Amino acid sequence: MFLTTVNLAKAKSKTVLVQMMSAAGTGYFFNTKRNRLRDKLVLRKHDPFVNKHVLFFEKRKIKSI
Repeated sequence: MFLTTVNLAKAKSKTVLVQMMSAAGTGYFFNTKRNRLRDKLVLRKHDPFVNKHVLFFEKRKIKSI
């Protein structure tokens, strides 16, 4: 029995860390977690630069968690 020939598969993570960018165009962003299989996030949160609630869109994936 040769244990060196067995390839062990690495499990994929269930969540990813993503960057959420403000739709107001202020450049304000925050990072949040989302499920790997879910569609891209769109959230309504407070943007301190315009002092209003605005939409935040998922800009990019940072890393798998």
